Amino acid sequence: MSAVCAPSIRRLLQVVSPGVTAAMLRSYSLDVSAPLLRTQGYVDGRWVSAASVFPVLDPATGQEIARVADCGAAEAKQAVDAAYKAFQSWKRSTAKERSILLRKWFDLMTLHREDLAKLITFECGKPMKESLGEITYSASFLEWFSEEARRVYGDIVPSPLRDRKIFLLKQPVGVASIITPWNFPSAMITRKVGAALAAGCTVVVKPAEDTPLSALALAELAEQAGIPAGVFNVVPCSREETPAVGQVLCTDPLVAKISFTGSTATGKVLLKMAADTVKKVSMELGGHAPFIVFDSADVDRAVSGAMASKFRNSGQTCVCSNRFLVQSGIYDRFVEKLGRAMDAELRMGHGSDPQTTQGPLINQRAADKVEQQVSDAVSRGASVLRGGKRLHGSFMEPTLLVDVSTDMLCTKEETFGPLVPVIRFNTEKEAVAVANSANVGLAGYFFSQDVNQIWRVAEDLEVGMVGVNEGIVSSAEAPFGGVKESGLGREGSKYGVDEYLEVKYMCLGNLNP
Repeated sequence: MSAVCAPSIRRLLQVVSPGVTAAMLRSYSLDVSAPLLRTQGYVDGRWVSAASVFPVLDPATGQEIARVADCGAAEAKQAVDAAYKAFQSWKRSTAKERSILLRKWFDLMTLHREDLAKLITFECGKPMKESLGEITYSASFLEWFSEEARRVYGDIVPSPLRDRKIFLLKQPVGVASIITPWNFPSAMITRKVGAALAAGCTVVVKPAEDTPLSALALAELAEQAGIPAGVFNVVPCSREETPAVGQVLCTDPLVAKISFTGSTATGKVLLKMAADTVKKVSMELGGHAPFIVFDSADVDRAVSGAMASKFRNSGQTCVCSNRFLVQSGIYDRFVEKLGRAMDAELRMGHGSDPQTTQGPLINQRAADKVEQQVSDAVSRGASVLRGGKRLHGSFMEPTLLVDVSTDMLCTKEETFGPLVPVIRFNTEKEAVAVANSANVGLAGYFFSQDVNQIWRVAEDLEVGMVGVNEGIVSSAEAPFGGVKESGLGREGSKYGVDEYLEVKYMCLGNLNP
């Protein structure tokens, strides 16, 4: 319990909202081992300070949990130079040597998973169970790419001429700028960095300003694993310094590759910046995932899939479902069962409370957006069956809307919050048309027990990933990425390393046949 006495908490509850619990207002302390709670930048194997610092806040309480070095353009340039210098030797290391180091890094992540999860919970707001899941997922990329490092194969191509041999060599592109979001502050780094280091590239990571502690903890473990100085660099910065740091990471001639996960709008800006020096680019941008339930679906499985897809990280994932399309024949049954599941399974609170399944949104701006979408939908004829209220700070009640139409904001733009807008449809053609109407196409989900329909819809959906009778599709073994304005390239899987490689053609001529 914080210094606030119980009667004071009760009075505050009455002022804020009847849905706010004492657990949301309690003080919580971050308790992790000292080596993992780093607050300086990490450049060329050294911990570096900056001229100023910026606060990292617990989104559940608004309390400051740390002050981190606010790196700027100068530190970013130092990191790029260090990465370029380190690349000259790292690219010549053997695949086996890189594999062993990545495996050591994986082992250290596994060993320290509890502390790493606590960092995620406090800076990101996730329930501890989800944070532990993210660390397992995050570490899996280091394990996967430690193995893929030894499977980067070139080719020998049959020559059309007797006196020539054709060889295709795969070589690392060089220094990679890694720009990551706050919603998976560990996994979005390892998914990119694991592939880059496996290929022989060096990296400079700019973590999101909301969640730099996870990135810096990874740097500490990378150092412990023996990753050489300059191979892995982290440049944390505030929102104010982000444009200057981004300018360096996206325009410096020594940077050969940019990998970014974030909004489509920001991705377009970075693409323009990268164009002047024609850098290799991969981007995982915005999503607006449809979740379609056909009359033939197993309704109980569809409800379970909806719960898993929508409410993970309080709806703040790039691949979570945003538009729920339910066929008329089972519409009422699905909505009723989904509402009951929400009542039974969802509990709001601080992520370190074992009972919590729904933490806060990352900040008040995020909650404002969800609140605006709910208000817009209601003003246009939608009805609120569950939730709908803005609570203390950035907490937002899990919300179920019915009688939703395609002219509402929540069906036009990505929500990134715990909002379920349900649209009724009559035909398969109608559902696919609505699903494909978005200018983005990251993930899509549908539930059906009709085999013919499964193949038709899976092929027709304009997305990079499809979950069929399944609400969670991510794994290190599967390619992650989208189509249309959801980005370029793929991460994870055997294809992830290719994003950090160039294919060099070597022609060996004048041979005696």
